[in-house]
Formats: sequence, C-alpha cells, structure tokens
Amino acid sequence: MTFMNILVTGGAGFIGSHTCVALMQAGHQVIVADNLSNSKAETIDKIKQITGYDVTFYRVDVTEEETVDDIFAKHSIDGIIHFAGFKAVGESVEKPLAYYYNNIVSTMVLAKVSKKYNVNRFVFSSSATVYGENEVPFVETMELLPTTNPYGETKAISERILTDVSKSNPDFSVSLLRYFNPVGAHESGLIGEAPTGIPNNLMPYVTQVAKRKLDKLRVYGNDYPTVDGTGVRDYIHVMDLAEGHVAALNNLTEGVHIYNLGTGQGTSVLQLVKAFEEVNNIEVPYEIVERRPGDIAKCYADVSKARRELNWIAQRGIAEMCRDAWRFNTFAD
Repeated sequence: MTFMNILVTGGAGFIGSHTCVALMQAGHQVIVADNLSNSKAETIDKIKQITGYDVTFYRVDVTEEETVDDIFAKHSIDGIIHFAGFKAVGESVEKPLAYYYNNIVSTMVLAKVSKKYNVNRFVFSSSATVYGENEVPFVETMELLPTTNPYGETKAISERILTDVSKSNPDFSVSLLRYFNPVGAHESGLIGEAPTGIPNNLMPYVTQVAKRKLDKLRVYGNDYPTVDGTGVRDYIHVMDLAEGHVAALNNLTEGVHIYNLGTGQGTSVLQLVKAFEEVNNIEVPYEIVERRPGDIAKCYADVSKARRELNWIAQRGIAEMCRDAWRFNTFAD
C-alpha cells in the first residue's frame, strides 16, 4: 500500500478527528484544515497523543479559495477527505442560507483547487439524509430525495458537483460516503463528540442528561410507524466509520463510487436510551415532545456494497457505542 499525504477538512471535528487517527494508524500523513466553528484546537493535540505522530494544522475556512490554495501550494497533497460542513438537520431548516453557502461553496472550492494542483483523490462526507423518504433499507442506486431538509439538499448538490467534475476529468476519482448516525468515541476516551452549546444529535444529548448538565432528554415524537413509535436510525460507532473512510481512500479508483457506511440495522431512540442506561448503569430521564421538522421515521442502510468492494464492515455494536461515548464524557471532566 502506498502511504499518502491527506488533507482532512473539518479534521478537528467529531468524525474528522477519529478519521485522522485511523489514517495515521494506517501509515498516512495528515494535514488538517478546520475553522473550529464546532470543534476545539486541543483535539489536534489529542490526536497526536493517541497516535504518537505530528499533525499539521491550519485554522482556516475552506470556503475561502485563496486560503485553500495556499495549503495546496505548501504541501504535496495526494488526496482529500472533506468533512467540513454544518450538519444539523433541524438547524438547517432554521438557517438554510448558512447551510447552502458553507456546505456547497466549500465543496466547489476544494474541487477547483484540487483540479489546479492535479490532486485526483477526493473522499466526500455525504449523508443518508440524501435518501429522504425512500423505503428502507437504503441502497446506493436509489433516486435521491433529500427535500425533507436543506442539510440533505446540500449533500445531494455536493455529490452532483463532484460527479460532474469527475465526468469532465476522468482522472478525478471520487468516493461519496453516505453514512448514517455516528456515535461513540475513541476507546482511549481522549476524543469524542463534544458539540458547542446544546447538542443537536442524540448521543451527546443523552450524555449531557446523564451528567445532569441538562435536565432531561427530549424525544421528538413517539407516533412514528416504528417498534415503539420513536424514530429508528442506523447508529454506527465512529471508529468503524473512520476505518470505512480509510478503506474508501485505499481502494479508490477512477470514476465515482458511492457507499453506504452503517451497520445495516435500525435502533429506535428509546432502544438506544435503554441500552445506554444498562451499559453505563445510569438513568437518563426523558420526555416525549412534538416531532422535529425534517425528520423521517426510519433510516438504515444496505451495507452490502461496502462489504463487497471495500472489504469493510462495522465491527462494534450498540453496547460499545454507549460505553465509549460515556467514557469520553467522564474523561472530559
């Protein structure tokens, strides 16, 4: 295997930081670009602590073309993994312009500069949200129906942009990774999901309630057509997801390749809460509130293509996800 210099945008964030660890443990070198809008600079030091290797870090906004160009000019970059983007479904409904600008412009800038410097490996952090209200399990060949929220639209539009760039430049190799609901943390407890403000995602909300920083979990709706009325999602351990990115990068060939990264199994909100309580022996009070705009009833993956073509499969279960998320939060104190 050839070791590469990889630019990781959003590399100080939740998924990005774990992917940096997985990349470095696989022998690659990492350059991180992150504006720290929803992450912390100290995460970079923790990546170094876990791996024992140095990380080149730029605090920049990748919507700014001149800044991105400077990074490419300074380094011999072999590939990009693009995480940098806003990612909360509910917030995207409230702030559509911010989501469209940040998520789409960053993709266009990176694709443009990549072409200029002849960097032809591009792994894109997409989302299962692009499937919208398709029937589950979601398969990569489905028509995209992301109209339930602006966040999903930004991912679908970015996918189309990168696909068209690849069509116009056959050497440009793209992997579009549609992943589901990453949770958990690195087993060291050093890095994990630590959003600023009140969390938008379920697991960090659960951990803050467990720590009594928030009084109770708000479960958005219990009248969906699911096992217990609460939304069903395909939760995947963040280290499994990180290893999926490395597999996609290492197996990248010419053209556009699309993969679901999930476990292939759905878990309801209340099932996850119960598992968290049992694994960590702690109570998580909750209340049922109205449905959240943009949410769907069920979302889980058909993961057979990633297994077949990338030789990748999720190894960690719900218990490990709950255990590692709680360990990170207790270590963080």
